[in-house]
Amino acid sequence: FLGLNTSSGPWPDSRFGHDVIVGIMDSGVWPERRSFGDSGLGPVPDRWRGECEAGPGFDDPRTLCNKKLIGARAFYKGYEAAVGPINGSNEYRSARDSQGHGTHTASTAAGAHVRHAGLLGSAPGDARGMAPAARIAVYKVCWKGGCFNSDLLAAFERAILDGVDIISLSIGGGVLPYFLDPIAIGSFAAMERGILVTTSAGNAGPSPQSITNVAPWLLTVAASTLDRDFPAI
Repeated sequence: FLGLNTSSGPWPDSRFGHDVIVGIMDSGVWPERRSFGDSGLGPVPDRWRGECEAGPGFDDPRTLCNKKLIGARAFYKGYEAAVGPINGSNEYRSARDSQGHGTHTASTAAGAHVRHAGLLGSAPGDARGMAPAARIAVYKVCWKGGCFNSDLLAAFERAILDGVDIISLSIGGGVLPYFLDPIAIGSFAAMERGILVTTSAGNAGPSPQSITNVAPWLLTVAASTLDRDFPAI
């Protein structure tokens, strides 16, 4: 669909993202998904300094993390200070994803090759992320009540210290002055250390000035169409 193939061009030239560490800031991860299997991957790069944190629904990080999903952390101090304690009956106070969005974005960025994928029997085929040989480190910053600035900035700082190569986040809430925008601030610190930050352009538009995440040191990525139909019957 994107004109990529496995024998020539940018995909094999990049070694499919071999040993690149991608930090995903979102609503967490469901680690049992096949997209996070580590078959065929070698040891975790020595430069990695992060960890998988235990928590509700993420009780044994030694089995839930592997050579593909190498890190999982949750950030909620800002959220709880503003909203109150996280309700453990409908979401996990850990890196486990109760919304699905973080699992989706992580697998889109760097999910492993999964054969016989589909949507409830529709559009069958193989699924893989854009960098299937990369490693994934998850930073959960979004909760049912939203994503708070202080948690985002704490996650940026931690990802930089952990040793990620790229930070990807599909988060945005409108255009703000750079000095008030936590994504612009956090990504500037990452950029200073040679870490590329990719962000979503938002779900508004098409109309003038509808794009979010416009700081010039970001790689802002727009959505595209699909070569699939899902007819309702």
